[in-house]
Amino acid sequence: MTKKGETEGGTFPISYNLSMTSVTSFSPIEGISARVLILGSMPGLASLKANQYYAHPQNAFWKILGTITSCPATASYEMRVEALKQSGIALWDVLESCIRPGSLDADIDMNSAQANNIAALLQRQPEIKTICFNGSVAEKIFNKRILPTLENTRFKYVRLPSTSPAHAGMSLADKTKIWREAIEA
Repeated sequence: MTKKGETEGGTFPISYNLSMTSVTSFSPIEGISARVLILGSMPGLASLKANQYYAHPQNAFWKILGTITSCPATASYEMRVEALKQSGIALWDVLESCIRPGSLDADIDMNSAQANNIAALLQRQPEIKTICFNGSVAEKIFNKRILPTLENTRFKYVRLPSTSPAHAGMSLADKTKIWREAIEA
């Protein structure tokens, strides 16, 4: 679809790609005193549809965190969220919104990406000492868009293997071991 835009010098065509989908992240999960913040990039389609973090049945996030928090991955979403909070784990995404067709991080249109206000969350949660990234894309976006806005860089940063079903090159046991070591450190 093409539409006419206007400037002082006349009109110009504006192109819209109707196959592009604008997506928006969820509010953060945070308890009273989190000590670890886990950052993803942007919820996938299954998560957006369910209005739950990591809702894709093949995503290993809740299996891994269930082992760490002793809350089964099969428990209700509310119970899993409460287990994170009780374990001192906050959860959010680096992006507030973006254009992305599908669920793959590689398809995020970085020109449209708007970062979440991670600095405000860190001010609310002064006990956070470790920031973990669920995969390399979350870390890359954080380093480019969020890290320069932080006044205090007292944090330990850890890139963890992605829990996405697209990252199947590592066993669940190996991922769980690496995640546990980062979160319990």
